[in-house]
Amino acid sequence: MHFQWYPGHMTKARRAMETDIKLVDLVIELLDARAPLSSRNPDIDTLGKNKARMILLNKVDLADAKKTQEWEAYFREKGFSVVLLDSRSGAGLKFVYEGIQEACREKIERDKKRGIKNRPIRAMVVGIPNVGKSTFINTLAGRVCAKTGNKPGVTKGNQWIRLNKNVELLDTPGILWPKFEDQIVGLHLAFIGSIKDDIIHTEELAYELVGFLKTDYPLILKQRYGFETEEDNYEVLKQIAQARHCLLKGGELNTEKASAMLLDDFRSGKLGRITVETV
Repeated sequence: MHFQWYPGHMTKARRAMETDIKLVDLVIELLDARAPLSSRNPDIDTLGKNKARMILLNKVDLADAKKTQEWEAYFREKGFSVVLLDSRSGAGLKFVYEGIQEACREKIERDKKRGIKNRPIRAMVVGIPNVGKSTFINTLAGRVCAKTGNKPGVTKGNQWIRLNKNVELLDTPGILWPKFEDQIVGLHLAFIGSIKDDIIHTEELAYELVGFLKTDYPLILKQRYGFETEEDNYEVLKQIAQARHCLLKGGELNTEKASAMLLDDFRSGKLGRITVETV
C-alpha cells in the first residue's frame, strides 16, 4: 500500500502551534499506545525544545501491556514524564496532575527562587487525529473548570481553562498531522484508524494486518475466528468470511466485508490487546 500526505494541513497547523507554544510552560503530547512512534509528529520535538514535555500513552486498554511498559521505559529514558492512560474510562487520569508537577519541577523551583508563588502552569495538548485528544481534554476539564478568558497575546478564539489553582490548559491547540517518508508509519496509522478508511483499500489493509498478526500474534486469529491460520493472507480473509458468514448472493465469500470486520475487531480490542510497534 502507498500512503500520501497533504503538507498544506501540516503547514497551517505548524504555524498555529508556533504561535501558541510561546504562551505555555508545558507541552503534553498524546500518543496511541498501540503505535507510539507512528502516532508522534517529529516537529513537536523541534517546536517544544525549550518547554517542559510530557507524554500520555493513551488507549492502553487496547495495547499489549508488556509492550506498553517497554514504551514507557523508552520515553522516560528520553527524559519525558510519562503517564499511561485510558481517557475513555478515565483510568490513569489521577496521575496526570502528578506528571505535570514532575515535568515542570524545574520551572516551579525557578519560580520559588524568584519569589513567584502560586503562578499556575500553562499547558497545551497536542496529538494527531484519533489519538483521543478531545476525549482526554473533556474528561480532564470536566464541568467544574472555569474558562479564565482571553489573555494578552492570545489569538482571538483561544481560551484558557483553569483545571485547578495550579494548572491552566489552552483549549484550542492546533492538531499537528504526522508526516512520514517511511510507508510503514502510514500502515500503522491506517491500522489504528488515524487515516480515514474512505481513502484506503480495505482488503489491502486487512491483508497487511493479517500478515502482521501471523508474525507477532500467531494465536490471535484462531482464538477469535476458530480456525488454523493459512499460509496465504488472502486465504485467511476468506476463512474469516466463512467463519462469520460474510456472503454475497450465490454464496460467494464476501472478503470485503470480512476485511472490514477484521479491522473493526482489531481497533475495538475484540482481537485482544495488540501493539503494532516494538521498542
